[in-house]
Amino acid sequence: AKHPEIKALMKPDTNLIWVVLLMVLAQLLAFYLVKDLDWKWVLFWAYVFGSCVSHSMTLAIHEISHNSAFGNRKAMWNRWFGIFANLPLGVPYSISFKRYHMDHHRYLGGDGIDVDIPTNFEGWFFCTRFRKFMWIVLQPLFYAIRPLCINPKPITRLEIINLLAQLSFDVAIYYLWGVKSVCYMLAGSVLGLGLHPISGHFIAEHYMFLKGHETYSYYGPLNLLTFNVGYHNEHHDFPNIPGKSLPLVKKIAAEYYDNLPQYNSWIKVLYDFVMDDTISPYSRMKRQLKGEVKQD
Repeated sequence: AKHPEIKALMKPDTNLIWVVLLMVLAQLLAFYLVKDLDWKWVLFWAYVFGSCVSHSMTLAIHEISHNSAFGNRKAMWNRWFGIFANLPLGVPYSISFKRYHMDHHRYLGGDGIDVDIPTNFEGWFFCTRFRKFMWIVLQPLFYAIRPLCINPKPITRLEIINLLAQLSFDVAIYYLWGVKSVCYMLAGSVLGLGLHPISGHFIAEHYMFLKGHETYSYYGPLNLLTFNVGYHNEHHDFPNIPGKSLPLVKKIAAEYYDNLPQYNSWIKVLYDFVMDDTISPYSRMKRQLKGEVKQD
């Protein structure tokens, strides 16, 4: 109400389409270039390059899940485009992520609904410094398994299509360029979502390093690779504004954001999470939801 000009930012980001296309092409080129390398170099480039592109692509899929590519009036175009963006990750992800991520926005911290909340086992077991370090390494595994433990949903037709398209793509890569290209693709996704500087955003977004502050923004340089997902308070306030425009939200409504706790280093977030004995996977706000709950 105080800044009506923010409404002008609630529109699709067509540049996202071209960025995703270039990222897919870059990974296809990488699949070809690594096919004859020694295994040590396959893994080296999977971590140095492939992991960055893969993690960046998951955040492009995050943008697409909010219909940022084609807008809300062409919601299905976004779903098909998300399946396309998913291809260089190696595992089906896009459609299921959209279903669960909408719950995260509607019911942030909702017990039994928001699968971004770690399970009781994670909080109980990963409580020492070494175990918290291993939890960070194993984040891709927990993000894949957690929905099945907390809030399993019936499989949809689009999820089956996502799976079949992904399997077809993986088989095609194996047939064209061999096992090293497939391993580069899968290793890049696993490494990029585990012990990696960009993975600091998983913890930075909602872990309460300061009691009473549930969501935090990050204003460091890695926003350039992550579609400004670091602007997380801004994103939760205005989830229908593409990441490209979130810095403008902060600039326009600076009085609401400048004085909030914030980060400038995701690497430091990871370090502090491991080394601070008062922080663990339990350090999340959890709510008991009341009334009717509507899920995708």
